[in-house]
Amino acid sequence: MRALVVVGLLAVVALVFVVVALVRDTQSDAGVAGGCPEGWPVADVALREQKDVKINVFNGSDQIGRAADVADDFRNRKFQVKKVADQKKKIDEIAVLRYGPKGVGSAHLLRAYFLDNAEYEYDPKRKDDIVDVVLGASFQQLATTTEVNQSLGDLGSPVAPPGSCPGPAKG
Repeated sequence: MRALVVVGLLAVVALVFVVVALVRDTQSDAGVAGGCPEGWPVADVALREQKDVKINVFNGSDQIGRAADVADDFRNRKFQVKKVADQKKKIDEIAVLRYGPKGVGSAHLLRAYFLDNAEYEYDPKRKDDIVDVVLGASFQQLATTTEVNQSLGDLGSPVAPPGSCPGPAKG
């Protein structure tokens, strides 16, 4: 039994090291597509750290104060919360992540906080690097740090959305 606990602990520690290595990868041009078609947006596919991610948190549920509570949770996890508000249109999903080309890497990190159960709305015309997080009626809570690390391992590296080109990472 003791050996099983030690093996499990080692596996978790190894996963954390892998995630940290992925987040701090210095190969900034890895995966950059040459010859991007004219007019296609260049997606920032660098996986961001929490402190570098800017988000707006919107409540798309009937639960009063949900956006403010979750925004505080994101702030406690070092995210830059820019706006907190209610959304008129209510949604049933767990969450919807809305972002543009500059927010691809940030949205990828946020996917892990919803254990890859959020819906995604990519807007190639969006110019900012902020990700809108819309909380739906099915939302319960953000993933724990361990769950986020495991989810990031499962998700792999950020990928440029269809109709965009992966750009050089800007750390």
